[in-house]
Amino acid sequence: MFFGQNEHEMEFMPIVPLGEDEMDDQEKNSIPSELPIVVLRNTVLFPNVVLPITVSRDKSVKAIAEAQKGDKWIGVVAQKDSTNDDPGTGDIYHIGTLAKVVKQIKMPDGNITIFIMGRMRFKIDSFSQSDPYLAAKVSYLEDIYPKEDASFDALMSSIKDYSEKIAQMSPNIPSEASIVLRNIEQQSFLMHFIASNISSKLTDKQALLEENDVQKRAERLFQLLQTELQLVELKNEITNKTRADIDKQQREYFLQQQMKSIREELGGDPNDREIKDLIKRAEEKKWTEGAKELFKKNIEKLERMHPSTPDYSVIYNHLDLMLDLPWGTYTEDSYDLKNAQNVLDDDHYGMEKIKDRILEYLAVLKLKGDMKSPILCFVGPPGIGKTSLGRSIANAIHRKYVRLSLGGLHDESELRGHRKTYIGAMPGRIIQSIRKIKSANPVFILDEIDKIGKDFRGDPSSALLEILDPEQNSTFYDNYLELEFDLSKVLFIATANSLSEIQPALRDRLEIIQLSGYSAEEKTEIAKRHLIPKQKEMHGLMKVPMKFADKVIVKLIQDYTRESGVRELDRIIAAMMRNMAKQVAMEEVVEKQVTPEFIETVLGKPKYTNDIYTKGHPTGVVVGLAWTSVGGDILFIETSLSRGKGGVTLTGNLGNVMKESATTALSYLKAHAADYGITYEQLEEMNVHVHVPEGAVPKDGPSAGITMFTSLASAFTGRKVKPYFAMTGEITLRGQVLPVGGIKEKMLAAKRAGIKDVILPAQNEKDVEEINKAYIKGMRFHYVTDVSQVLGLALAK
Repeated sequence: MFFGQNEHEMEFMPIVPLGEDEMDDQEKNSIPSELPIVVLRNTVLFPNVVLPITVSRDKSVKAIAEAQKGDKWIGVVAQKDSTNDDPGTGDIYHIGTLAKVVKQIKMPDGNITIFIMGRMRFKIDSFSQSDPYLAAKVSYLEDIYPKEDASFDALMSSIKDYSEKIAQMSPNIPSEASIVLRNIEQQSFLMHFIASNISSKLTDKQALLEENDVQKRAERLFQLLQTELQLVELKNEITNKTRADIDKQQREYFLQQQMKSIREELGGDPNDREIKDLIKRAEEKKWTEGAKELFKKNIEKLERMHPSTPDYSVIYNHLDLMLDLPWGTYTEDSYDLKNAQNVLDDDHYGMEKIKDRILEYLAVLKLKGDMKSPILCFVGPPGIGKTSLGRSIANAIHRKYVRLSLGGLHDESELRGHRKTYIGAMPGRIIQSIRKIKSANPVFILDEIDKIGKDFRGDPSSALLEILDPEQNSTFYDNYLELEFDLSKVLFIATANSLSEIQPALRDRLEIIQLSGYSAEEKTEIAKRHLIPKQKEMHGLMKVPMKFADKVIVKLIQDYTRESGVRELDRIIAAMMRNMAKQVAMEEVVEKQVTPEFIETVLGKPKYTNDIYTKGHPTGVVVGLAWTSVGGDILFIETSLSRGKGGVTLTGNLGNVMKESATTALSYLKAHAADYGITYEQLEEMNVHVHVPEGAVPKDGPSAGITMFTSLASAFTGRKVKPYFAMTGEITLRGQVLPVGGIKEKMLAAKRAGIKDVILPAQNEKDVEEINKAYIKGMRFHYVTDVSQVLGLALAK
């Protein structure tokens, strides 16, 4: 079966041979020297090859009609430009193929399909007419065959092999083509048949037709076949790869469809159920407009995504966080101020100032109904209950309690969160805590705010500026959440041991409440009310009758602890409880009344004694009072004189401020030496060495000014300092005594040490008056404005 094409659209088509006979001499003599010319588009006709064409151009139709009148010979040539609908004599190749019209069929559309068979090559010598059809005088070309040569036979064999490969690999060539190729014996016809069927360019095929030397024609054809074979192999490779990809996608699609069918049988797609569950949960939320819009957009993204894509879990987790956050969900505050006061009193002994501040806050909240929560900051030594006070406040006002430890935190993203595009991204610790507690107005403890780290990852204390500003935290932005969250109803309470470690901008946002250490009386009450019952319960001794007398507790406090808080006291009570628990477990007799002897049996001999502070000391030794981050402390300042040239030595790991105080005190003493009976020769011929014991402990601050001056004056005058005397105050070069801080801690430390008399700057009198009189009972306070007053009080005659 033959399939013809319109000559306007002639491209590659299957060519089937009808015969392979060469023209004999008789036939050659009968061919005309003038031929009607039919021009073909996009193809070349070779000798002995049959070609079906559909004729539609007028000139071609008339040329065919003229040939049908005679012996049916026509000249077939190819046109150079396939887009030219009316080619002239200069637009066609001048070498073509003589052809005979084998069959003519009239088509229903009026066109004519003819089967032509090429017979011999010719060359146009001249055109005899151009209308109504082209006609030309031609001369016929003979093929030049090579002599018998094995290399030519091998070349023809390779051409046949390559052709069979191409036929087998090309999906468009029927399998019968290989059979046809094997049965072609005549070499020139084999070349013409193959040349007609390859998809080479028209110019390459025309070059084959124009070549007279059969050897060169075969070589050129072999080159074209090599190119054709490479092209076919590349096409097959691309086709196979594409087919493999499509097959894989189809396989996955079918598997997904099967899984979907199975899920539907089992009760529906879990991913669809997840999305529906998210939407259902969202109906109960009191969204802000921004949150509502973002949730809707992310749900739409999730519905379009396949669950196996990485972004699916990222968006799902983000939506889950949004739904877990308590948008507009608040616990109801308790405005029963008397009950709140009882709760605070039950949980913590003392701390009257802080309790009053909390009750003031509740009173305003009760009257106004709403207010921006203040940012409280409890500053004081360790172990006095700053953190546990926050829990008591939460219980007093019926709010939820959450605590965040900031100690050692050095990455800003820990507070603000990471961008959710990062692998392993999480919301900040603030949002995580709010999510866990499920309340938008908890009591939020920011513990150890003075111990935040700072490095190349950022400054977390700067990130706290927004969180701890009542004017800004209503629109707190978390990087992971990508939304603003209202923290203005949260009652933030920060705790710190020292204000000096908090950066100024952050300190400015905090309402500082100073917590001082406990007196011995307060510690005794705390031990009786809280520590002993707690430790008895923890050690399973609730049913064992035992009592701690006040004097026993005081012995524990004075002989075994040196602290502002009660952590060490709690530990030594626990040590005693463990010993009692062992006695009970071993069925030994347990004393009902804890005695001092039992304490020494369990804890050993007393660790601390006050004798060193209270007994008399040689000249040049003075007891000073200091403030540390763990509360008040006692320190000695010692001065010794030796013969020399008036040099000064300062030891004891002193800071710059303390060294300057010593220099100032010595300068004042030299300037007023005559007033104190000190000669000029003494000052010039004596070397001065000022030492503060415990040299391994760093010491700094101005409050040892008058203590150093007294120590120097005592050494130079030979007058001892009275026993049971201690002092604190800053000195100026003019001899004035300036106020210092940490008065309560210093007074409690003096009380613990058994000090009876304390010299203080006059301006610190108000600080002493704030201390409970019971805690400083038996102590005398001397207020001074000038160093001369100090010497008059402290030095013995």
